[in-house]
Amino acid sequence: MKKLLVYLKEYRKECIIAPLFKLLEVVFELIVPLIVASIINTGIANKDMDFVFSRFLILILLAFIGLSCTLVAQYFSAKASVGFATKLRQILFDHIGGLSYTELDTLGTNTLITRITSDINQIQTGVNLALRLALRSPFVVFGAMVMAFTVNVRCALIFLAAIPILLVVVFGIMLVSIPMFTKVQNALDQVLGKTRDNLTGVRVIRAFRKEESEVEQFDRKNTGLRILNERVGRLTALMNPLTYAIVNIATILLIRQGALQVSLGNLAQGDVVALYNYMAQIIVELIKMANLIITINKSLACAGRVSSVLDKKCSLAYPETSAPEPDTDVSVSFDNVSFSYAGASDPSLSDVSFEVKKGMTAGIIGSTGSGKSTVISLIPRFYDATEGNVSVNGVNVKDYTEEDLMDKIAVVPQKAVLFAGSVRDNMKLGNENATDEEIWKALEAAQAKDVVEEKQGMLDFEIEQNGRNLSGGQKQRLTIARALVKNPQILILDDSASALDFATDARLRFAIRNLAGDMTVFIVSQRISSIRTADTILVLDDGSLAAQGTHDELMETCPVYQEIYYSQYPDERPQMVLQEAAA
Repeated sequence: MKKLLVYLKEYRKECIIAPLFKLLEVVFELIVPLIVASIINTGIANKDMDFVFSRFLILILLAFIGLSCTLVAQYFSAKASVGFATKLRQILFDHIGGLSYTELDTLGTNTLITRITSDINQIQTGVNLALRLALRSPFVVFGAMVMAFTVNVRCALIFLAAIPILLVVVFGIMLVSIPMFTKVQNALDQVLGKTRDNLTGVRVIRAFRKEESEVEQFDRKNTGLRILNERVGRLTALMNPLTYAIVNIATILLIRQGALQVSLGNLAQGDVVALYNYMAQIIVELIKMANLIITINKSLACAGRVSSVLDKKCSLAYPETSAPEPDTDVSVSFDNVSFSYAGASDPSLSDVSFEVKKGMTAGIIGSTGSGKSTVISLIPRFYDATEGNVSVNGVNVKDYTEEDLMDKIAVVPQKAVLFAGSVRDNMKLGNENATDEEIWKALEAAQAKDVVEEKQGMLDFEIEQNGRNLSGGQKQRLTIARALVKNPQILILDDSASALDFATDARLRFAIRNLAGDMTVFIVSQRISSIRTADTILVLDDGSLAAQGTHDELMETCPVYQEIYYSQYPDERPQMVLQEAAA
């Protein structure tokens, strides 16, 4: 929590005013039992109604002042806690956006969503209550004890004995429950993850009739969360009865001792009432403190989880300025590149080397898991190579600033992702200054012009979250158009035309190939037809570069490529091979 409190600096004034006014409220509250005692000892004993009425007016005035102090404290504590949570949420969001794929893969989407929503909301509640009650409750407890000494020392000794016992109970339960609340939040992550998987994959689940299985799995995780909540609930539930028992025992001893002192003439009846009122104040504040400690325990557990994300540093370090580019015709080169994902036992790429010149179209093909997506992820430096060098325009990608490197590259991922908003807003994601003419040109090249023209409002057509109101092929074409609007030097299509029919795919490749400039294009695909006409084709096999060349060259020299080709075009398999296979 200490690491997060730095974000409260902007609300120093509120953090001082809120508890200060709460303390003022407590001061007025501690005076009340003395006034009530004076009413009994003087006003009622002497039947002086004027005295009683004057003291009653003082009580009304104290109540009004106390209410005013409470409202001021509530306002400033709410302002500080809401502002703190808003700033913390923004900082966490920015921090997550700055993490590399390695850290994001390690943390996971589910836990990040929980920490930026549920955890920060819990921290906000904890800060709000802490500003209002963290000083008030202890001040009332110790203040009541001090005021009791001003009334009668013998009776006040009961307060002095009860309060340390209460502190041991309260803080003992607090120390044990903090780790338990952390486990509860981790279990909540798992429930959220299962919920997210079910909502995003509901069609698949229904297609395979796995509803009952998914319900059972969710029930297990939800039951686990319930069991953890029950355990921590049983522990924290002990706080109220234990504190009640201690305080009630102290109250019984207080009344007994007070009655004895009254009988001896050492204590007035009104003073006994005042002492009882101070004990009652302690009871009320301990109830508040018990609830406060439970909330603060949850907040501390959540703060630890948020801090752990903020402690994650991006593994990618960028220089302040980019290195100068040499005069070269090579667009992208890999020099003995190897790569392993975090926590993986085997490397995904091993000793990969190749060059692709500017203006060329490079196809990348291979079996599932051969490392195709990993290769193109290293070009925009989503990950850093474990060994070897990846260069763009003759400069190591590590020697570019993030802005300069990403300005050169546009990536169309396997899964088409569109954001809620108009078509125009989505198209301008990579180029805020793009004109409508440039957008239409990109849409035409991406074979998406007819898609947009058919929509009401055309460029102003509102796309729903994640493109729910578009088909898979339409989303893919729009994401390709969005990349083309950026007018990059390097365009990477990571199997991004898988939902397109062969004719549309062919027109798309032809249009991209004929775009002006010397844009280098990488096409990752499982289809031979998509990369057949590429200037060079990279064939990957189990993380290694099996061969590089044109289609014709690979058909003569590369068995891996031949196998992929004949698996898609079995009718073209040589007759001799067919006879051998039949034999």
